[in-house]
Amino acid sequence: MRYRALDPELYKLNRKRFTRKMMPDSIAIFHSNDLMPRSGDTYYPFRQNAGLFYLSGLDQAETVVVLFPDCIKEGFEEVAFIKRTNEYIATWEGQKYTKEEARKISGIERIYWLDEMDNILHELILLAKRIYVNLNEHDRFHSQVANRDQRFTHKLTQQYPAHKYHRSQPILKKLMMIKSPVEVDAIQEAIQITGQAFQRVLEFVKPGVKEYEIEAEIIREFIRNGATGHAYDPIIAAGQNSCVLHYIDNDKVCEAGDLILLDFGAEYANYAADLTRVIPTSGQFSARQREVYDAVLRVLKASKQLLVPGTTLEEYHKEVGRLMESELIGLQLLDKKEVARQSSERPLYKQYFMHGTSHHLGLNVHDLSNRYDPIQAGMVFTCEPAIYIKEERIGIRLENDILVTDDGPIDLMKHIPIEADEIEELMNAGVLN
Repeated sequence: MRYRALDPELYKLNRKRFTRKMMPDSIAIFHSNDLMPRSGDTYYPFRQNAGLFYLSGLDQAETVVVLFPDCIKEGFEEVAFIKRTNEYIATWEGQKYTKEEARKISGIERIYWLDEMDNILHELILLAKRIYVNLNEHDRFHSQVANRDQRFTHKLTQQYPAHKYHRSQPILKKLMMIKSPVEVDAIQEAIQITGQAFQRVLEFVKPGVKEYEIEAEIIREFIRNGATGHAYDPIIAAGQNSCVLHYIDNDKVCEAGDLILLDFGAEYANYAADLTRVIPTSGQFSARQREVYDAVLRVLKASKQLLVPGTTLEEYHKEVGRLMESELIGLQLLDKKEVARQSSERPLYKQYFMHGTSHHLGLNVHDLSNRYDPIQAGMVFTCEPAIYIKEERIGIRLENDILVTDDGPIDLMKHIPIEADEIEELMNAGVLN
């Protein structure tokens, strides 16, 4: 692993928190993600299932974690199965976990080889009345490809039709929304690496560079500082591309006078950072660009202060909408009288700011969550207001990652330059020296 293994006490605590929520006489089964075929005989880079990692820290394909807190068979309250290694695999793929390594990383004492699982798991299932399965339940995502947990669940229902089945994701969502100090530290490490990459970009950018050249500078800084890589596909969007919300082609030239919208984040120990900045290709904002930039920054500064325990995301987004309306009126993009007559279902500010302001951040860049739960201390959110003016080739989105506490929100990215004057100064430092 490129990253330092996190304290196994984290995973022990996570398992305790999860099993406390399970119904009596239940067994819960978690599979690693598949190795996804790319082409020919190659695979895409492996990325561990967030739920399995959260409960074990095991970051290897072909891994299964089983939790059975009421098991009457002594010592089988928690079990992990890992791929058996041999000389051939070590030669061609590299060494896999030993049982001792898996035990040290996860804190799970009883480790077996995966090829031993069928008989052991069969006995454990017969001792249980209920089975918890871990299916992807993101409410804005539906995959056409069945993953390992889905395939295994189908097999279980065929083989054990008399058992009662329950969903692990509602429990995981409740737990994973609240970050422990160890998790916050991992996110902060990802943020630190992301900030270093942004600093490198500020020194590198000039008219004529390609968007993908900027992307190359970012990944260089990520890898040399121990990040796994990108937490999500980076957006390097110059000029008109800055108005495309999920632009990832990153293949155009950055022309003099363009703005460049940069949305990227490092992944460290499977935890994500999520940063957005906008910089002027020429090192100087135009008067209009600066006017819009400062408006978005004011909304960011006010919005992050609203991320406090007790409020709901729905209430929060409505208040951010009111902040944005005021700024858009000031920019003469909206008319105050028309805003007063607007439909509450279709607010006018959505013409220029059409996405949400915040989402949970953690083991996924859009982390597991229940969007209807009130905000609580320990949650980590992005805060990313924006204004997109296509006809002016201006797309401004600014984003920091915020930790909610009982003593007020903490901006985990406060050290990363965001003020327009500071960005201009840093971009022109080499010219001035």
